[in-house]
Amino acid sequence: MAASAMDGVAATALRSVLHRVKQAAERSSRASDRIRVVAVSKTKPVSLLREVYDAGHRSFGENYVQEIIEKAPQLPEDIEWHFIGNLQSNKVKPLLTGVPNLVMVETVDDQKIANNLDRVIGNIGRKPLKVLVQVNTSGETSKFGVDPDGCLELVKHVTASCPNLEFCGLMTIGMPDYTSTPENFKTLAKCRTEVCNALGIPEEQCELSMGMSGDFELAIEMGSTNVRIGSTIFGAREYPKKQ
Repeated sequence: MAASAMDGVAATALRSVLHRVKQAAERSSRASDRIRVVAVSKTKPVSLLREVYDAGHRSFGENYVQEIIEKAPQLPEDIEWHFIGNLQSNKVKPLLTGVPNLVMVETVDDQKIANNLDRVIGNIGRKPLKVLVQVNTSGETSKFGVDPDGCLELVKHVTASCPNLEFCGLMTIGMPDYTSTPENFKTLAKCRTEVCNALGIPEEQCELSMGMSGDFELAIEMGSTNVRIGSTIFGAREYPKKQ
């Protein structure tokens, strides 16, 4: 019985998040249907993801390759998976072959990983993959991402040299851990302006993935199109106890 009583919690939390997204969008005179909520399900069991799926949600994000390739086959194929963790070269092929319904990698932070993704997609013959370029807006050495002043160069590399990748925008994690300050968001928005001017594309065509559980409303007010929300939907993360 406990399981089913618990079962409504994530679905209820999802509805609350979607309502808050709508309100934040309205405050910034934006259409809430232009803002994607990625439910970040790392460390969470498939049963809980299924509950959020059954509540009508389709965008899910995972941080670890091992976890996404275990979960994806157990869940419906119309889920749109986002990979939002640091991606190592040796994990590119398992990720792309193991998750056919992967729609986006949000963490392309150097030319090497871009080239690897591009090559493997070509080799396995899957359709082009949407990618975001990850920018380190906080200057913290613990964070992955290209420096803001190297952002344009990496975007140009993806658009010019990686035919199997579809550049869709920029992503940042911000500071301190899992919360951000407006400065980080402003930096990412500035990178977008620079990228869009250089590529001659409208800013609406360039996504901004910024904002998490602690600061997604602020992120939306500052232009985010993609918020990555874990604990507010799924509850605190459950890490295995250290022996």
